[in-house]
Amino acid sequence: MFTGLVQDVGTVERVLPGPMTTLWIRTALGAGEFALGESIAVSGACLTVVERTADQFRVDAAPETLRRTTLGELRSGSRVNLERALRLSDRLGGHLVLGHVDGVLPLLARGHEGGSVVLEVGLIPELAPLFIEKGSVTLDGVSLTVNTVSEDRFGVQLIPETQARTTLADRAVGERYNVEADVIGKYVARLHAAHAPRAATSGGLTVDMLRAAGFGLD
Repeated sequence: MFTGLVQDVGTVERVLPGPMTTLWIRTALGAGEFALGESIAVSGACLTVVERTADQFRVDAAPETLRRTTLGELRSGSRVNLERALRLSDRLGGHLVLGHVDGVLPLLARGHEGGSVVLEVGLIPELAPLFIEKGSVTLDGVSLTVNTVSEDRFGVQLIPETQARTTLADRAVGERYNVEADVIGKYVARLHAAHAPRAATSGGLTVDMLRAAGFGLD
């Protein structure tokens, strides 16, 4: 579990192809203190630390990971957003992020408003029900607020701090982001889909339906 607050922008040192693609990443987070087997978010994808030195760590990306993320596009010198897993005692400054990428979506347009960079990112029909204005989204591991939503796109703004401390502003129009929708929205959408036929015949979502779905209301 993560928060979407990037702790460091690391640099890919080596990419070694094979049955599992190996990435060596340099970081200022003190890689020598990483526990082998711990989770780390690399541009929004949850991976496992399998080896480390004083300032680098190694992760392996399975073929499924490469199919569903932009990690297969990384090369030596690529910059990546890094976040170590959340401790239960940490502040939740962003939102709950699983590190499970829902889609790889293109940057459609970028502009400026005040000191912010405004991004418009493509939205596919499967994910559209999970987006609401002022809801949360994760782009390349960064927790952001959704400012606008339309049929085929959503908009976010990058304040100067986000521009300086993440890779999000590096993207050109046409390049792609790893996108994770808000996990709460996923559960609500699933609940709605599961009970839509009953709701249609009974006049709406009821307390009994919520209880049956596991929501404790007593």
